[in-house]
Amino acid sequence: MNSEQVPPGTAVDPPAATTTKNKQRKRLVGIDAARGLALIGLMAVHILPETNEVTHAPTLVFSIVNGNSAALFALLAGVGLALSTGGSTPHQGRRMRGDRAGLAVRAALIGFIGLVVAAISPEDPPAYSILVYYAVFFLLTIPFLHLSPRVLFGTAAVFGIVAPVLMQKLEPVLPSTSASNHTLVTLFTEPAGTAAELLLTGVYPALPYMTYLLVGLGLGRLDLRSTRTQAIIAGTGALLALSAQLLSTVLLRVAGGYQALLASDGLSPEELDEALTYSTGELPDTSGWWLTIATGHTNAPLAIASSLGIGLLVLGVFLLLGARAGRWLAPLAAMGAMTLTLYTAHLIALAPEVHYDDPELWFALHLGVAAVAAWFWTRHHDKGPLETVVGRAVKGTRTMVTDGAPGTYPGGTDNTTPDSVSRDITRGSGTDPVAR
Repeated sequence: MNSEQVPPGTAVDPPAATTTKNKQRKRLVGIDAARGLALIGLMAVHILPETNEVTHAPTLVFSIVNGNSAALFALLAGVGLALSTGGSTPHQGRRMRGDRAGLAVRAALIGFIGLVVAAISPEDPPAYSILVYYAVFFLLTIPFLHLSPRVLFGTAAVFGIVAPVLMQKLEPVLPSTSASNHTLVTLFTEPAGTAAELLLTGVYPALPYMTYLLVGLGLGRLDLRSTRTQAIIAGTGALLALSAQLLSTVLLRVAGGYQALLASDGLSPEELDEALTYSTGELPDTSGWWLTIATGHTNAPLAIASSLGIGLLVLGVFLLLGARAGRWLAPLAAMGAMTLTLYTAHLIALAPEVHYDDPELWFALHLGVAAVAAWFWTRHHDKGPLETVVGRAVKGTRTMVTDGAPGTYPGGTDNTTPDSVSRDITRGSGTDPVAR
């Protein structure tokens, strides 16, 4: 999704501008390419089987992408928000107020798109949409736009630790909704349950996911064109992911967590192994040891750390590759530049539920159509159709709020915003919402 999305919700200076400014205006192709990779992972987990029919073990694809695609999208959404609000030099004053208002409009439009997709999807959808959740992500991020990287990283850590505890303790008492995907009907007829799911107990709960958004926002305040910064991001990600998995293994297998879970929940070893492999879909309140698991999509602290680490690794590696081999990333970057459109189309295409009998064929079809459509569309347009609609509304809102103040958005264009940067992916120029 362009963040945009992921959802899913993602100009030129005057002639006197320096070469350095011209360089800074170019999009970071590695970010678009990483977003494109996340979209492919999303399609795979939505269509391809989770289990090998012969070995009955989780497939390699499922093991890699489960939970990590959504985390990567959210991380990149935070990066995109930072770049669109000043990058390493955050906007201030009236300009920042315009950014906040524009982000609120972006959230509303992406949420509306999500509600439309939910209305089209069957009652028991083949995939859960993240778009309405993305709307909440963006709204919650508004107060944090002006903060420094250090504060953002620290706040992200707090969300990553406290939110899972709140999930576990409050889930039994919080209301739920009757629908698998949130619709306009449930929004008004079951507001309490909808709010609880969007914030804490749903598929992509906003409070735990704020960890990814805020880390991404902090990263976007750094110099992402620095090779040193790119390498640190990749190295930190690899270390974080490995450490989270190792710590979870030690706590469960050495410190007694596994046996404690067997005793507290009355599960057989086979049932517990399945829960630790495929995720329980929630954090049971029967034992605090559930907070030590690192299974994708559980939103336990170590699971968040693991997915965040993988996201950082992907981002760092793609930034490094983009600076040196941007042309080779062009197909991925084309998809990543219009993920809101492609993700929405993907969900709508899943609605007829004709993909179950031959998932490999349908995955190839979804991927092929998305890749070809993105490649040809980005040859002639800066952004995807939905990205264009959302972007124009956001820019218009910013312009109204800034009211033509000096140094804001002349002619309704923010010259530092990724959405307004001229794109030519084939020349390596390139700087979001959606997912599982």
